[in-house]
Parts: sequence; C-alpha cells; structure tokens
Amino acid sequence: MRLDTDAWRQLMASINSSAFRLETLPVYDMPGERDEFARHLAGERPPPDLHYRWLDTLAQGVKAGKVFQRVHVVTSPLSDYLQYEFAWGYVFNVRAGEDIRILDLSRQADPGLPAQDFWLLDDSVVVRMDYTPHGIQLGRELLEEADPAPYVEWKRLALAHAQPFTEYYATLDQ
Repeated sequence: MRLDTDAWRQLMASINSSAFRLETLPVYDMPGERDEFARHLAGERPPPDLHYRWLDTLAQGVKAGKVFQRVHVVTSPLSDYLQYEFAWGYVFNVRAGEDIRILDLSRQADPGLPAQDFWLLDDSVVVRMDYTPHGIQLGRELLEEADPAPYVEWKRLALAHAQPFTEYYATLDQ
C-alpha cells in the first residue's frame, strides 16, 4: 500500500519501540533541502542552531524510550550530497539521539545488504522507500504481506558492520 505524507507521519507516530532506516543512495533530491544544499555547495557551514521537524520527532521519541537507528551505505569518495547530509543533517540527528552508522564499501566488503532503501518499524513493519537513480522520491510502500525476518537480519548485519557516524565523520577532511 502506497503511503502519502499524512499516512507516513501517522505510521511513524505509531511506533512502539524502534525505527531503523537503511539508506543506499549517494544522493537524495529532496525539494526541502535544495536551498541548504546550494548553501553547502557555496561553502557555507550550517548554523549551530539548525532545526528541522525530524529533530523534534527524534527528541520526543527518545524521551519516550524509543530507539532510532540508521545505516547509510556509502562508497568513498563521498558525493557532494553526502557531505552536505552529514554536516547539515546527521550531526544534528545524532545530537538529538539518533544512532547513525556508516557502512563504507570502499573500506570493507558488502555484508549482504539489499540495494534498496527501507524502514523497519518495531522489527515488524516494513516500508520500502522508492527513488529514481538520481534520488528523487517516487513513494513509500508499506509492505503489508512482507515477512519481516529478512529485514531484521539486514538490520542486524548493517548495524554490526557499520561504523558509528561520529567516528566515521571524524576521519573525513572537512
């Protein structure tokens, strides 16, 4: 079932204990990020008080005892977009309580993860994220009949093989 924005927000608000995201693309073309991305490309650094809606979601969820995890599969050298996403996004997400890890396939072999973005909610609900090769989001698909077991295993593999974001980020030339 396709999830529109309202249905997606309701589903995310309904999680009981955990949300895991696997990201696999070197670029995401999100309309709401274009201005910041242009500023990043112009050499601007993010303001120290940068704020966006996801940070509120994280803070409220973490306060309620929920766990938010993300693994982004990358290959060095990082794309301009990933450099932006790390500096203007992940740094702030981690401060808000999200456990973000990076799996750099130029530093290690792929542990057998799918080449498909997805969310795994409460280790039981799977949402496939569909994008064009250029990172334009086509939609979100709730996989109602999906067996969550392979997704739970991919989550386990991704977390086990990825490096914590802050450690990875510290190794980059900034």
